[in-house]
Amino acid sequence: MGTPSPRVVLVLAVALVGLSAPRAAYGQPNFIVILADDVGWGDLGANWAETKETPHLDELAAEGTRFVDFHSAASTCSPSRASLLTGRLGARNGVTHNFAVTSVGGLPLNETTLAEVLREAGYSTGAIGKWHLGHHGRHHPSFRGFDYYFGIPYSHDMGCTDTPGYNLPPCPPCPQHGVAARVARKDCYTDVALPLFENVTIIQQPVNLSSLAARYAEEAARFIRRASDGGRPFFLYLALAHMHVPLGVPPPLPPASGRGIYGASLSEMDALVGRIKQVADSHGKGSTLLWFAGDNGPWAQKCELAGRLGPFVGAWQRQRGGSSAKQTTWEGGHRVPALAYWPGRIPAKRTSHALLSTLDIFPTLVALAGAALPPNRRFDGLDVSPVLFGWSDVGHKVLLHPNSGAGGKVGEIETLRLAQYKAFYTTGGAMACDGSIGPAEHHQPPLIFNLDRDIQEQEPLDVASREYQAVLPAISRAYAQALEDIATDNVSVADYSKDPAATPCCNAQHVACRCQAPGSPAAVLDRRTERRATWLCL
Repeated sequence: MGTPSPRVVLVLAVALVGLSAPRAAYGQPNFIVILADDVGWGDLGANWAETKETPHLDELAAEGTRFVDFHSAASTCSPSRASLLTGRLGARNGVTHNFAVTSVGGLPLNETTLAEVLREAGYSTGAIGKWHLGHHGRHHPSFRGFDYYFGIPYSHDMGCTDTPGYNLPPCPPCPQHGVAARVARKDCYTDVALPLFENVTIIQQPVNLSSLAARYAEEAARFIRRASDGGRPFFLYLALAHMHVPLGVPPPLPPASGRGIYGASLSEMDALVGRIKQVADSHGKGSTLLWFAGDNGPWAQKCELAGRLGPFVGAWQRQRGGSSAKQTTWEGGHRVPALAYWPGRIPAKRTSHALLSTLDIFPTLVALAGAALPPNRRFDGLDVSPVLFGWSDVGHKVLLHPNSGAGGKVGEIETLRLAQYKAFYTTGGAMACDGSIGPAEHHQPPLIFNLDRDIQEQEPLDVASREYQAVLPAISRAYAQALEDIATDNVSVADYSKDPAATPCCNAQHVACRCQAPGSPAAVLDRRTERRATWLCL
């Protein structure tokens, strides 16, 4: 009988794919999940030939499996991340919209995170990058199963910096000398600088956006090396700032031709992923699964600073005004690039058409680790190991898409996918580049598109057609069953209340909560009570 293969290191790049191989034959694998922010399906060269800035990601696709029908669980930040880390839709886990700088709550504490399950199974766990699931008190990642945290507590446009980068509209840098220096501007945060945490300590406020990608890469590499040397399996969740605005491109600036600032930022993200792959491979090639995916589609209202949709343009909505990308349930809002790389285990040069979701990451990794799913709750994700290993190309039969800030009530299931058919119960309500929003419209009976014939979602089926009448009963049953399943589940409720005291602040005596130079007073999260967290200057 052969010797068991060395520990597997899985590197996931936010594209959701799962694997479920006989764990006994390979030992507990390590996992690296890389989640990109606001990235378009067409931002990956392997998906869209016009894109030239992703040679490292394209190499991953060539050496692993590319998922072309992969979806984020929601089409905005907090709900998407909550679903990835719980395997449950926001209608179950309680996270239906984004948390604020002043949010008291976060992902409900009775929800079990992937990190908590894996740590219980013997894993060393680390989170690097954007959190956006609550930063106050016990909602901080250091209390949600992660042994190590390095990153920002929410989106990097939710605080001012001295290196504001590129945004539309552009935002001013942090004030330097008090209120008189502040410039109020719509959609810009000017009162509190963006903080950078290491575990529960603010180590920089404001963050230097120009060097943030390099710091993430450095900390990720250090975590991988430290975990590998420690002899325990590890789980690294790397949530990138790319491609969310503001885009912080270090000098020298890119030429004005081509994709300009966006292209330069995309290249920077690609290089970062390439470095993580190199580090993982250097600790035993073939022992690492790399999973890359996006949290949602491009933010269309940012115009040239938004990503490529590829063919998923949501033409029906565009004809009526408004966005068909981030925040919406059109394909451009939630169909994201996804790759899985694991030499010797995941087939190379393979394209999978299985219907998958970031929801699947939780149950898949739990199964690969030989752990058990948390009891007393239902999961929307699947263990998709057979798809990862190329044994099957069958994913979800039904996939639900919640409203993520467009028309309808946040968190409610507004759209349903059944095989090649997609049914919309609500459309509209998200802003496009031209400022149009498009009226929120409720559809009863639903709009139904056949994606096999109409990937651009241009022309819904005629309600009087035989095809529509044939598929409507199955869609209606699936929709009713899904709503009933959620209603009878153990559903959590997130606390979305706000309090200025919850704002991460290094030094409240300084304008914009500035920290001094390195070595000067920082701030830590007071652990004296589990109910209340305060920011203290030491």
